[in-house]
Amino acid sequence: MVQKIEISSRTIIFTVFFLLFLWILWIIRELIFALLFAFIFMSAFKPAVSYLHRKKIPRGIAAFVIFATAIGSAVFLFRFILPPVVGEIIIFVKNLPSLITAAFPFLASSINTDSLVGLLPNITNNAFRLVTGVFSNVIFLISVLFFTYYFLLEEQFLGSFVGKFLEKHKADLILDIIDKVEKRMHAWVWGEFVLMMIIGIMTYIGLSFLGVKFGLSLAVIAGLLEVVPIIGPILSAVPAFFVAGAVSPVLGGTIIVLYVIIQQLENNLIVPMIMRRAVGMNPVLTLIALSIGGKLGGVFGIILGVPIALAVETILIEVSKNRH
Repeated sequence: MVQKIEISSRTIIFTVFFLLFLWILWIIRELIFALLFAFIFMSAFKPAVSYLHRKKIPRGIAAFVIFATAIGSAVFLFRFILPPVVGEIIIFVKNLPSLITAAFPFLASSINTDSLVGLLPNITNNAFRLVTGVFSNVIFLISVLFFTYYFLLEEQFLGSFVGKFLEKHKADLILDIIDKVEKRMHAWVWGEFVLMMIIGIMTYIGLSFLGVKFGLSLAVIAGLLEVVPIIGPILSAVPAFFVAGAVSPVLGGTIIVLYVIIQQLENNLIVPMIMRRAVGMNPVLTLIALSIGGKLGGVFGIILGVPIALAVETILIEVSKNRH
């Protein structure tokens, strides 16, 4: 028996408007990215502003002090800290082919050193293009800074905005959910930052004690890859093993032991202590968020993937609670 599938005019109209909505979102994606970055930064700094405000400091002055401190710290980082790190990373990448062949001589015949070295200009140019692209986009950068400062300054902005369109109990529910998202985002951002710093410093101290070259670069890699669960610590150990293995197999084995010890300390002591207030996501969900974010939004998608997933998970949990 042949069944007919009837599509109503309402379904067609809904589909058209939904696709149009997605198309508009894609067109204004940079504005959305700016708003998302601003919300994350606001979530990170809002408790400090609220603390100063409770100490009888006007909110405008409190927001300006915290905002100026954050900007000053970023300028200091990019002016004095980042250049030597980037310089050492470039030298490390240049020497990576020779380090690999020194650690594993049997691979010398199968590795084209010239082609690996030839990749360096592309890697360097792409990285430089990414950084300059972000910071040369003055409108995007100013938008992020403006929205962040405005969100910090206008504490009741969302309340008045939502209250205009919804009934009081629904508006209160939405604001309560947004407040929980902000608190969880704050705890996650600072928890991840502190975790990356601790792992980076521990790695640098261990590598320096063992006399391994490129310790600063390897420590930065270890710290940054902390944002990637399970796979990140393993990936960060690979280049360190190449560098140490080029000196001697014993040192290479010692590096593996060092990274295992750091990983065990992280899992059993550091993460429970640092992230006890931050309800983190399941590692598998984190990897999925990073993958989807990278596919949809490139570098920005990778950066925003986990915070967006964290917010969505919080919203779904709170909505589910309020249904019962």
